[in-house]
Amino acid sequence: MTNAVRGRPRWGAVARKTGGHLVRGLVMVWVVATISFVIIREIPGNPVLGQYESLIQKGMSPEQAERATAVLYGFLPTGSLWQQYLGYMGSLLHLDLGRSLSTPGVEVTTLIGSAARWTVLPVLAGTLLSFLLGVTMGVYAAIKRSGKLGDMLALSGSLLHGVPVYVIGLLLTAIFATLWPILPSGGPVDVEFVPGLNPGYLGSLLQHAVLPVVTYTLASYGGWILAMKSNVVAVLGDDFILAAELRGLKRGIVFRYLARNAILPLFTILALSIGMLFGGSIFIEEIFNYPGLGLLLVNSITSRDYALMGGTFLVITIGIVVANIVADLLYTAIDPRVRSGGAA
Repeated sequence: MTNAVRGRPRWGAVARKTGGHLVRGLVMVWVVATISFVIIREIPGNPVLGQYESLIQKGMSPEQAERATAVLYGFLPTGSLWQQYLGYMGSLLHLDLGRSLSTPGVEVTTLIGSAARWTVLPVLAGTLLSFLLGVTMGVYAAIKRSGKLGDMLALSGSLLHGVPVYVIGLLLTAIFATLWPILPSGGPVDVEFVPGLNPGYLGSLLQHAVLPVVTYTLASYGGWILAMKSNVVAVLGDDFILAAELRGLKRGIVFRYLARNAILPLFTILALSIGMLFGGSIFIEEIFNYPGLGLLLVNSITSRDYALMGGTFLVITIGIVVANIVADLLYTAIDPRVRSGGAA
């Protein structure tokens, strides 16, 4: 068999691997959806049955109360547990998460869709910034590890890696919104501006996004710089680096060799970190009063809006599951050793 044939990606294996990831992802989503149903159905006080009885007391007939409660929660409050479960899953398949109790008449999917943009954009911006900054500084920390620059970079990563995300957010708020008030501390935009593609509104959006994005960036920066430094130190001893140095290649070319080979394992972590930051958004959005999925989940818990709570939790979980699948597929795509199944 020729090298060209041996080097080809084994697309059948890649397809099977992708199918396996999708199946595991669907199983995880099903488990979370089942847990959401159990929480809504079996929580003390049974909010579904309580809503049904409340509507009857207000003068509705049992049939009208059933339909109204089914609209809110996605399943009928009467019948066996299995019938209610099948009704709930059927509603999810039609992307019907019910209607919010805290915002009467508004569908849960509408509220989640409105909140998702305020989470996705800052999370993506913060993750990519921290990745680029941490990877670059990690290479320098490894190359200069015997000098003061390397020690300072490694120390900065160690310090930030051990600080909880909510502490970083509170410190940034105290410094840049209270002690030195140059940035707004709450909300996504100033209410005085009319939404649209105008300089005032866009400028206010960017200004309000600075602290949340910087918080996401600093929360992940420590992990990236430490991981990249460790990878680069390991790669420095590889034969191809030693050969490049013996051939007298420029330091810039050697630097690119180092970065390209040390960065491969981090791409998997990159996709995973995006999923994990969706969970961390709960703390950041509450600190900055940013109307994303995290704040929506917190508000749904405090207002006992169980339909909204379950729907938000489900969407955040789906985001984490998708990030896991993308991480594995991305690593398969960028690493030829994985694509070819290790054939040489």
